[in-house]
Amino acid sequence: MPAPDPASVLLVTLLDPDAPPGGRELLCRLNARALMGVFDESLTVHRLARRSNPSLIHAVRGQPGLDPLETARVVARVGEVAAGQVFVDGSSLGHLVAPIKRAFAQVRVVTFFHNVEARFFLGAARAKRTALSLALLAANYAAERKAVRHSDVIVCLSRRDSETLRRLYGRGADYLSPMALDDALPSRPAIAPCRERYLLFVGGAFYANRRGIEWFARAVAPRSPLPTMIVGQGMEVLQREFGSSPNIRIVGAVDDLAPWYLGAQCVVAPIFDGSGMKTKVAEALMFGKRVIGTVEAFSGYASDVVSAGWLARDAPGFLAAIDDAAKADLPAFDPAVRALYDASHSLAAATRRMLEIMLPAPSNRPEPQRSPITGPPASLGSLAPAVRPGMR
Repeated sequence: MPAPDPASVLLVTLLDPDAPPGGRELLCRLNARALMGVFDESLTVHRLARRSNPSLIHAVRGQPGLDPLETARVVARVGEVAAGQVFVDGSSLGHLVAPIKRAFAQVRVVTFFHNVEARFFLGAARAKRTALSLALLAANYAAERKAVRHSDVIVCLSRRDSETLRRLYGRGADYLSPMALDDALPSRPAIAPCRERYLLFVGGAFYANRRGIEWFARAVAPRSPLPTMIVGQGMEVLQREFGSSPNIRIVGAVDDLAPWYLGAQCVVAPIFDGSGMKTKVAEALMFGKRVIGTVEAFSGYASDVVSAGWLARDAPGFLAAIDDAAKADLPAFDPAVRALYDASHSLAAATRRMLEIMLPAPSNRPEPQRSPITGPPASLGSLAPAVRPGMR
């Protein structure tokens, strides 16, 4: 078997070209493109096969939704391409890291954390207490713990995620690489989906998005001077409760988000729970749109992103910001807002960070941040946010 080549990189990913373009999928695609921009033909991509019906025992072992035979395939692939580095795209794939290191101790394993999975799935389990949600929490906690223990390099989106990892597992990130997205701004002006001025909410129907927009629809929308368009995969489920509301328009899944973003007065992000960084904020910047968002929505973003929009902590705060946005002469496309995307949240910015992570200069190599994980881990319950008024 050939010796590992430092210039050869294996990307291990669950990237599915046919999957709906949710936040995680978009970031997986961007990571692959950024790696390709750095390594070109020296990059090999291994797309993992999911198990259609994962068993509970595999979940508890930290193998959520994956065929156990894939571990052997991945290890074999490392040897076949003589990879000097392996980029594991997601801490939910943490069960792969230790076998790779056992077989190839000299190979550098970099794991990219899309968020703190244990924190995310704890929120999901609290929102819907089922056997499946608890199994997913156990699976992702076990996988993530293995990723933290055995990876050579940990990459997080934000300092908050890094500190949460340190509290939960005893080790923080070696590098931070904030949310970034491929540019989807159309080269020609998009046709607005409607003539009325509106606020835009974008997001799939997972627990934090649903809780946030349901709260907004009850506490804010009835008194808003502008209607709110709700766009996202699965959001049609809100039709029964909010479909007749005069200030709510439930659109659901769409083929192209660009017209909806470009036609909006601004974007609202009433999110109170979650982990990682919110894709909808980076998307809004990409389309030159300002954001009215909560502290959680802006988590991980620089202060200039927050100051370009409005920070709202409660219903009166949202209403005041919406009133400002409704009265302001906002451009359909704000170049100053778009510049924030170009600087920190674009493919070019992500590729620069990927270069630093994968080919660090000797003088820039980070100090090791791992620490022994001894004793009982931090309580998952300690990571849950306080319940906000009106969010029950």
